[in-house]
Amino acid sequence: MEDIKIATAQFENRSGDKDYNLDVIDRLCAKAVGQGARMVAFHECSVTGYTFARHLSRQQMLDLAEYIPQGPSIERLRAIARKYDIAVLAGLFEKDEDDQLHKAYVCVDKNGLVAKHWKLHPFINPNLLPGEAYTVFEWGGWKFGVLICYDNNIVENVRATTLLGAQAIFMPHVTMCTPSTRPGAGFVDPALWRNREKDPTSLRLEFDGMKGRGWLMKWLPARAYDNAVYAVFANPIGMDDDQLKNGCSMILDPFGDILTECRTLGDDVVTATLTPEKLTQAGGYRYIQARRPDLYRDIIGKEHTPLQRVVWLKPEKK
Repeated sequence: MEDIKIATAQFENRSGDKDYNLDVIDRLCAKAVGQGARMVAFHECSVTGYTFARHLSRQQMLDLAEYIPQGPSIERLRAIARKYDIAVLAGLFEKDEDDQLHKAYVCVDKNGLVAKHWKLHPFINPNLLPGEAYTVFEWGGWKFGVLICYDNNIVENVRATTLLGAQAIFMPHVTMCTPSTRPGAGFVDPALWRNREKDPTSLRLEFDGMKGRGWLMKWLPARAYDNAVYAVFANPIGMDDDQLKNGCSMILDPFGDILTECRTLGDDVVTATLTPEKLTQAGGYRYIQARRPDLYRDIIGKEHTPLQRVVWLKPEKK
């Protein structure tokens, strides 16, 4: 294994405007390549847009979704990857010949589709089916995993992906700045985004506080640290439908330390070097070796009925 440079991006996607979103992906890939990146990661549903899908009917979802790998967006991603000789990772809604719908995240290089992950815990539209498998693939001499947004909030998913061999996990999200039962959570006023050039301080206070980055820092470094993996987090910035998102795309190392982070109030991409020695130097590597599955195999594996509630999407009735 050799060092590898990877980039993570943030941008303000347009709902349903694939051509625009793919143009931005192209532009940010060019910038990342200028920084030496060999792989560039974008957020969940970066091709299609995301939050607006909560309003779509089944037929509208089918019209938005594409076949993979034969759909036009995959071909466009392949053309971008071929132009810059890189791997591009991006998300979109997928349909199959039976009109089943999934939330997909793909890795594409000049040769075509390298890997695809279906979100294990989808919720933005009731017509989406959950994925039933973990995703680990090899590229550039490294083994990578993919977990989409809510997938990463279930700690078992990150550990399972690591145990399957992942040394770095792509974590594409559309998250933060929504209400929940957590103290300090809530929406951020879109007016602050529109006024960001005149008053960046007020917007940054909201983005960096408990509505945004403050919450992210409660768990994201722990996922990297506990599993001794690199975490490549990608998140949109700006308006996603009627919700304001705060970006903070970043790459963390196996010590849980931030190597690089998008800190601009707009479209951006940052690059970090992944080095193999950290995979075994980090404490999480030793902790994984010290595991005793005999103690908790039956506890973790016992029957359980999944119950997934997203407070901002379906507020509880009082």
